[in-house]
Amino acid sequence: MGKYLMHWRLNSSLIPIDPQERGQGFAALMEFVQQDIEVGLTKDWGCYVGEGRGYCIVEGSEVEIAKMVQQYNPYCEFSTHPVASVDQIIEMIRSI
Repeated sequence: MGKYLMHWRLNSSLIPIDPQERGQGFAALMEFVQQDIEVGLTKDWGCYVGEGRGYCIVEGSEVEIAKMVQQYNPYCEFSTHPVASVDQIIEMIRSI
């Protein structure tokens, strides 16, 4: 199982102008986020204050992560970076 740092950005061309519609859309996206946290896929999630973007830390297989990302499509765009733990880096250093 891999660990990933994901940066997400809202697709601004799809954000409704009407504040009520916008709030409903954001609420729906946050339900997905809460579900991902409850099932243990998302370990940490944050939104950069005042911006339509943020980050999340997720753990799972490539297929699990790909399926997770699809539920936010096309409203969010992601960049994904696999990360290594301290123990993994120490193991790598010892093998040098």
